[in-house]
Amino acid sequence: GVGAGSAAGPLRVLVDMDGVLADFEGAVLRGFRARFPGEPRVELAARRGFSVREQYGCLREDLGAKVASVYESPGFFLGLDPIPGALEAMQEMIHMQDTEVFICTSPLRKYEHCIVEKYKWVEKHLGPEFVERIILTRDKTVVSADLLFDDKDTIRGAELNPSWEHVLFTCCHNRHVQLQAPRRRLLSWADDWKAILESKR
Repeated sequence: GVGAGSAAGPLRVLVDMDGVLADFEGAVLRGFRARFPGEPRVELAARRGFSVREQYGCLREDLGAKVASVYESPGFFLGLDPIPGALEAMQEMIHMQDTEVFICTSPLRKYEHCIVEKYKWVEKHLGPEFVERIILTRDKTVVSADLLFDDKDTIRGAELNPSWEHVLFTCCHNRHVQLQAPRRRLLSWADDWKAILESKR
């Protein structure tokens, strides 16, 4: 296919971190259960909507702040487990011909621990060459690329027509979202991510 990458050199791919490379949702649930054992919680099968804080707040008003205290605590982001197949896919992608891969991640507004731990996580699990490829931004629409793999169902920002195609990475909170054609999903890293890259060349 004649994609945006064909004339303009290498194919540039952005990969989100939480929910795509690192298991944010599983760690939030485990952390919440450990810290607030008596409180009602949202099991992963019941997660709906991108914001875990919002859903917990709907369960009971004070639970939003309680769940936020889990992911705002020191060590949380560094301790996240890799999503199955993610590390292997990234190592394969970075060595593919005519392919540039970047990690594009939005830090929490309460960024104290989050930012440095994201860098440490990438170095620990993917190595120093990927640390050079971290793009930290609250607005992904202003970053130029051919593809963005991200678990957030709607990505908005200053740029109304981002250059990338957003491929929705399936996560517990978005599996019920109905995508309008021609929007696409990647069901997991075991799904055919290479075919999606090839379709853009």
